[in-house]
Amino acid sequence: MIGPLVGMVHLGALPGASHFGGDFEAVLAAAVADARALAAAGFDAFLVENFGDAPFFPDDVPKVTVAALTRAVTEVRRAVPLPVGVNVLRNDALAAVAVAAATGAAFIRVNVLSGSMTTDQGVIFGKAAEVARLRRSLGTSVLVLADVFVKHAVPPEGLTLERAAADTWERAGADGLIVTGPGTGHPASLDALARVKAAAPGAPLYVGSGVTPETAADVLALADGVIVGTSVKRDGVTTAPVDPDRARALVAAARG
Repeated sequence: MIGPLVGMVHLGALPGASHFGGDFEAVLAAAVADARALAAAGFDAFLVENFGDAPFFPDDVPKVTVAALTRAVTEVRRAVPLPVGVNVLRNDALAAVAVAAATGAAFIRVNVLSGSMTTDQGVIFGKAAEVARLRRSLGTSVLVLADVFVKHAVPPEGLTLERAAADTWERAGADGLIVTGPGTGHPASLDALARVKAAAPGAPLYVGSGVTPETAADVLALADGVIVGTSVKRDGVTTAPVDPDRARALVAAARG
C-alpha cells in the first residue's frame, strides 16, 4: 500500500472557486511547504485535496478545478519524492482518477464509492462501475481508498455499517477502506473501526479523521494507517499551515 501515515495537504481555494484570492502561485507554494513539513516529520505519503473550494459540487467539478488540481499534485510530487494521493471534493472520483493518471499519483480517496449518502450537497451516489472502467481504460494502477459512512453525511435508512463496508470492499472494487468521525477533525469510533474490520477482513483499513498523538496508538492497534490533517496544523486549525512540532509529535506517537 502507501504506508501507515498519510498527511493531508489541504489546498487553499483554487481558481474558479468562490473564495479564490487571485494568487494561484501562493496556493501552490503553501501546498509544497506543507508537504515538505510533513515529509520532514516522517510521514509516509500525502493526500492532496481541494479543501478550500467549499461550497463543493457534488460529483462533477469544473474543468478549471481539474486543471488546477493537476498542477498542484504535480508541484507536490516534484518537491517531495513520496507517494501522493488525490481527493476531489465532494465526490468527483472520475476526476480524481484522471488527475492521478496524469500526474503519476499513487492513490485516490473517494468519499462515496458504493451506494449513496445524504450530504450537504444533497444525495451523492457512488460510481464504482465508472471508476473501475476508467482506471482500466487509462492503464493506471492507482489505488482507490473509499470511505465507509463518510463524514459530513448520513447513510440511507436500514443500511448497516457492516453491509456498507462489505459491499465497498467486495463489490465496488475498493483497494482499502476509510473510517471517519462525523466531521472533519472529529475522532472515529473505535467500535465502528472494529465493526468495519470484522465485516471486511483483509481490507487495508485507514482512519480518516480526528487522529491525535494521544489516540494514534489505540487507532493503529486496529487500523493499518491514518490520514491526518487537523491535529498537525498550527493551533489545530484545519486551514492553517502544518505545524512541524505537532507533525513530529504525531509521528512519534504513531511509531511508538
